[in-house]
Amino acid sequence: MAAEIVNPRSDNGADDGAQNEFFDPAFALHRGGKMEIRATVPVRDRDDLSLAYTPGVAKVCSAIAERPELVHDYTWKSQVVAVVTDGSAVLGLGDIGPEASLPVMEGKAILFKQFGGVDAVPIALDCREVDEIVETVARLAPSFGGINLEDISAPRCFEVERRLQERLDIPVFHDDQHGTAVVTLAALRNAARLTDRTLGELRAVISGAGAAGVAIARILVEAGIGDVAVCDRKGIVSTDREDLTEVKRELAGFTNKAGLSGTLETALDGADVFIGVSGGTVPEPAVASMAKNALIFAMANPTPEIHPDVAHKYAAVVATGRSDYPNQINNVLAFPGIFAGALQVRASRITEGMKLAAAEALAAVVADELSAECVIPSPFDERVAPAVTAAVAAAARAEGVARG
Repeated sequence: MAAEIVNPRSDNGADDGAQNEFFDPAFALHRGGKMEIRATVPVRDRDDLSLAYTPGVAKVCSAIAERPELVHDYTWKSQVVAVVTDGSAVLGLGDIGPEASLPVMEGKAILFKQFGGVDAVPIALDCREVDEIVETVARLAPSFGGINLEDISAPRCFEVERRLQERLDIPVFHDDQHGTAVVTLAALRNAARLTDRTLGELRAVISGAGAAGVAIARILVEAGIGDVAVCDRKGIVSTDREDLTEVKRELAGFTNKAGLSGTLETALDGADVFIGVSGGTVPEPAVASMAKNALIFAMANPTPEIHPDVAHKYAAVVATGRSDYPNQINNVLAFPGIFAGALQVRASRITEGMKLAAAEALAAVVADELSAECVIPSPFDERVAPAVTAAVAAAARAEGVARG
């Protein structure tokens, strides 16, 4: 249905305030976009103009040409992130193309500002090949202090991120991977603590071997999980399978220490943790086969892999990706603070140590308030961004990637 039908214009000459029966508030909110660019300095008269633009600007340009590092001090570079997509894996919508992805990218940009104080610019690319994406973003990079990759389908997203980080000296962060992983780890730390266990005592099963599933597995192993098995549509990702992509072969190499093979249901038998980033539905008998005091993070939207009503029959802690249930695993808890911390110290990249520090800081926000319905803070908790920002900045300094 066209936007004009769903949400007719309000400037059609009518002034009686009557709403069309098809009025949709989502279209009303999005009309004209959700963001704008504003000046931070006044341009009121000739003197202001001569400082903000010519001839005054020439002095600053010349100084940066002589000392390139000054770009961080005298432009917005160190305060702004590019939010880049090709529109191939948008939210729950899939491959909808660059133009249709813009409302989501605008939304991401305003979340950066609202929750981290970071300016962000949405950039939707009309290209799909890895080489083209990498080359395009690399050529745009001088304008930005960081690159947030968003909604690029797997497995291309792994290669795009790797190659851009190798090529650029600013942070490159694929939020669908690492933002989800950081928040998941933070919630799991607190859920384990609430049930008097450590991460090292837990065996986890991840349903989904895409961008989020791979990143979650990686960060859980880095954090010291006892064991983790990842399942795709064909079952457990294991070294005995001959149909694995390069990414999944690498995944099989550092997961599934127990050597399991077979289906998701096989993996869940006796498991302590379920993490869903795949969609689909897990049969209730498989849920019932999990260990006592199970931890269930069913994060598919809008329909969790295990409905909370079912999960609560067997689990000590239940989390979803939805805002209408407790313990929402929401990326907005991570990416604004991670970038704010990285930009604050002009980090050259975002390391595994910085991600782990972000997860620890996020978990600590509600450490004194833990309950089965509070293992992760709300996105609107004002303590979140400062805690994550400080932790990431400190970790960047400790790992030698800070430059300011």
